[in-house]
Amino acid sequence: MFISPMLLRKSEEPFDDSRYLTELKLDGIRFIYSVGEDGKVRMYTRHKNEVTTRFPELKALSLPPGTVLDGELIATDNEGKPDFEAVMSRFMSRKSVTPVSYVVFDVLQYEGKLTIQLPLLVRKELLAEIVPTDTPLLSKVQFIEGNGSAYYDAVKEQALEGIVLKRKDSRYEIGKRSANWLKVVNYQFADVLVTGWRKAEFGWSLKFADSGEYAGAMELGVPAEAKRRVYSLTVAYETKDFAYLEQPFAVRVKYRNLTKAGLLRLPSFVSWADPH
Repeated sequence: MFISPMLLRKSEEPFDDSRYLTELKLDGIRFIYSVGEDGKVRMYTRHKNEVTTRFPELKALSLPPGTVLDGELIATDNEGKPDFEAVMSRFMSRKSVTPVSYVVFDVLQYEGKLTIQLPLLVRKELLAEIVPTDTPLLSKVQFIEGNGSAYYDAVKEQALEGIVLKRKDSRYEIGKRSANWLKVVNYQFADVLVTGWRKAEFGWSLKFADSGEYAGAMELGVPAEAKRRVYSLTVAYETKDFAYLEQPFAVRVKYRNLTKAGLLRLPSFVSWADPH
């Protein structure tokens, strides 16, 4: 049984509020895990792609029939931190042997009955009964009450993805992006040079301002005014797929982290920057 997951809204800053639970934001793949009344296991991504056969080690988690869980599928690096590239490598290749772990943060159905109308804190208590012991394959997201600012500071020190703040009394809103669940992402910032653009689907080609090395492509968060400004600049030369500027210009971007190839992950426009 697939249930479209509840989604997060953004908060620019963490905050302290005892009405909220604070959790670590895990850098992985959103994952719905369903055990039918007949005991048959089905696994889905947030977009309803069934991926049961890709993760055979997760088929025997000893969960009761009639259960649907919501969580994150992760892989970890040598320091035990979530490694997005590793979990995506496992997801994309059937030949990959990267170990994965399912970290659960909500229960949507139990014993064949929907639990989405229960307050979050009650669902957390139920989840603790369903998953009483954490294992390398199946565990629960840990949470604290309030203290979002201090938790976020600790996350930044460890270079983790961010935090999630959820109202204790929130119901599970199927398929909706709700203000009752907020994410605060630990963005990194950099000044980069825009060297050109893709001709087909939108994308600006970037270089690091300090080293001149290729930094990836920016596809997100670029306002219309910035696009107009770029497309009015002089093009030095073109290839089949790209147009390259005669004079690159500097912008400030925010991004999740550097990939293993040294590129910006999900860079998005913040502002204009002074050329280096």
